[in-house]
Amino acid sequence: MIFALSAGGFIGIVVAALVIIVLILALRQMVNIVQQGTVGVVKHLGEYRKTHEPGLVIIAPFVQSLQRVDMREIPRPGDRQDVITKDNVVVTVNATIFTQVVDAQQALFSIANFDVAIDALARTALRSVIGTLTLDEALSERERINTDVQMQMEAVTDKWGIRINRIEIIEIAPPQQILLALALQKQADQEKRAKILQSEGLQQSAVNVADGERQAAIKEAEGQRQAAILRAEGERQALILEAEGRAQAIETVYAAIKGQAPDPTLVAILQLDTLSKFALSPNTKIVIPAESSALLGAAQAIQSVLAEVPPAGRAPAG
Repeated sequence: MIFALSAGGFIGIVVAALVIIVLILALRQMVNIVQQGTVGVVKHLGEYRKTHEPGLVIIAPFVQSLQRVDMREIPRPGDRQDVITKDNVVVTVNATIFTQVVDAQQALFSIANFDVAIDALARTALRSVIGTLTLDEALSERERINTDVQMQMEAVTDKWGIRINRIEIIEIAPPQQILLALALQKQADQEKRAKILQSEGLQQSAVNVADGERQAAIKEAEGQRQAAILRAEGERQALILEAEGRAQAIETVYAAIKGQAPDPTLVAILQLDTLSKFALSPNTKIVIPAESSALLGAAQAIQSVLAEVPPAGRAPAG
């Protein structure tokens, strides 16, 4: 009897302990905390029921379950992989993909494991995009590669509820012999560019020298032309002034003669006096007709007579 009671008590204790354990498990499963940056997806007997925002979430134990989904942006470093370019060069490529879950329900129920799927999709997209580019394009157009890979991945991940925020190509490494060839090509291009710049400099220098000489010749010609114009202008002004002086002198003489009311005898005497002055000049050669020689003699006789006439107001000598 005592043994029976002891066995019954032991069974009761075991049952009570099991009940307490079940209650603890049920309580633990029923009360959940969803952290900031994640959401809780509630499944009822394996079927989607609801998506809970961060905070306290209470669910029915044993029939419902809660799965947390990280909604933050997640960088996914890719593994290095060998890719063949359009011109059949094998390059090693490595990229980092920044993804973010925007629809937790689609991320859980439309793809078995979206982490593995994104990694496989990134590898395929990189091979596809770089395979359409030559080596030079792949090395110089990383931004284009990022954009093309992102577009290809988004076409698939949109239905998974996952957004591809951006892709960063970390490394594109050609083989060592290709790098050596590129270095030699770069050196040759730099030497070619240096020679071109040097020849262009010499050409420009020659052009500048020729232009300077041309400008100097133009300036010299303009100076000579201006000097000739000034000389001609001076000579013209001198001739004009001389002509004006002669005109004024003639006008003055004419006015003086006209004011004295000359008679024909006086005019003849003045003419004869002028001829006599020309005759006295040692540098003057005058050709006089034979019939005018008597007139000259008369002029000299008249001049000698006038020289003997005393000036007005003075008495003759002796």
